[in-house]
Amino acid sequence: MNIRKMPKEELELMSYADIAYEILKQDKQAKATPDLFGDICKMLEIDEDTMYEMIGDFYTALTTDKRFILLDDAKWDLKENHVVKTIIEEDEEEDLNQEQEEIPEEAEDDAVMSKEEDYDDDDDSDDLDDLEIITEEDLEE
Repeated sequence: MNIRKMPKEELELMSYADIAYEILKQDKQAKATPDLFGDICKMLEIDEDTMYEMIGDFYTALTTDKRFILLDDAKWDLKENHVVKTIIEEDEEEDLNQEQEEIPEEAEDDAVMSKEEDYDDDDDSDDLDDLEIITEEDLEE
């Protein structure tokens, strides 16, 4: 769908974030907030004064929409165009390792034993002896 060829009436039914998504997808380049919102305002024929009043809400909409990513150069792009890498610093890695080491082996063994004990069926009594089958006829009486 070519967003720039859509009639204004159809664009007005879309959210600004959806229009921004289509613009970034079509142009295949990142854009700064004022440039991106400026494009939207031109398509919707929104005057400049109104644009400046609404740009904060537009920025908030982009920050909360998971389809967008704000790059280091303060430009918006589609998250699908970028690989997100998780970087674990050495301090964080040491903290993760310490957390895993904090559980002593004895405690792990006790946890396993208690689970086994829960399922242990050493007693000879049959728990089903006390159960009784009730039919519909019994309920009617």
